[in-house]
Amino acid sequence: MATEPGTDAPEDVTDPISYFLDDQRYHGKSERTLEAYERVLRRFEAFLRERFDIDAVGAAQRRECMAWIHSLRGAFESSTIATYASYLNRFYDYMTRVGVFDDNPMALVMEEMSESIDTNPTRRDISVDEMRSFVEAIAHPLERAVVVTLLKTGMRVGELCNLDLRDLYLEIPELDLEWTPRVGLERRPSSVFISSEPARGTGINGEERTASNKRKRDTVVPVDGELRRALLEWLAIRPDAVSSARPLFLDTRDSWGERLTPSDVRYIVEKHARERGWYRTGGGTQENVTPHYFRHFFTTHLRDRTGDRGIVQYLRGDVAGDVIDTYTHNWGDRVRETYLGCIYTVTGQRK
Repeated sequence: MATEPGTDAPEDVTDPISYFLDDQRYHGKSERTLEAYERVLRRFEAFLRERFDIDAVGAAQRRECMAWIHSLRGAFESSTIATYASYLNRFYDYMTRVGVFDDNPMALVMEEMSESIDTNPTRRDISVDEMRSFVEAIAHPLERAVVVTLLKTGMRVGELCNLDLRDLYLEIPELDLEWTPRVGLERRPSSVFISSEPARGTGINGEERTASNKRKRDTVVPVDGELRRALLEWLAIRPDAVSSARPLFLDTRDSWGERLTPSDVRYIVEKHARERGWYRTGGGTQENVTPHYFRHFFTTHLRDRTGDRGIVQYLRGDVAGDVIDTYTHNWGDRVRETYLGCIYTVTGQRK
């Protein structure tokens, strides 16, 4: 049975590939097309199992997807590789839209591939000025803080939902609100800690989590003046939390005081994107502005401004071997200075 975008994710998807194929069949895809999809997707599934000992396609990251594309070179023509990549991208695109997966690991791979996947790409190209106008139209402190956090850190929607107050080191003498930042933030003021630990169904900081963090390493991202102001405005009205974990972002509607969920975040972004004309029912993630689009925006614009792919990989939480270790060791000097010198403004007020 097909699941429309924006609805709650189904809970019984034991075989995502079969689920995807059933939906494509429901929408009228021919058996020949379905066979082609299944052949490619099962090949990728087998590659993950044999090469990386990964049993679930939903656990794949950009690194594994890129490795699979590389493994096809020499065995297939460029046009065939491009077709296979587009199949995998459409699969992840759909599974992300219906909420089974948190994000599409093929999105950045598609951008980086030299082969032309689509002669008329539909990914929406939004300038920093246009994004700034979008953000300035968001009045609610919670919704504004959520969007600015996604834009300024490049974190995934699940990672944002899993943030607790302890993951934020922020001096706020303006508010009568205190908490103790986690150990990983020692000597790193004005920063946010994105853990690699949380997984859906596991207990973290005394609370069972409903979303997973996909990064392989813990990451510390600087908080600039713009993000600080957005968080300050939210913390000034933040209700008391139901959970003793003290989540950073809480629902202010039907589930008052409970941790914000990925579906809540998707609703917030979709609402404002629709008002802007950046979202339409039936549009894919290449066209619609979704929470994951902000991760793409962060990656593209920060990479262009820094000219340093390694720093962007570190901030995104991607694995980059010794390069990441170097940035982690030299965080205070290299990453923070580069980030603060290059990060774009989204409200027009950096300080």
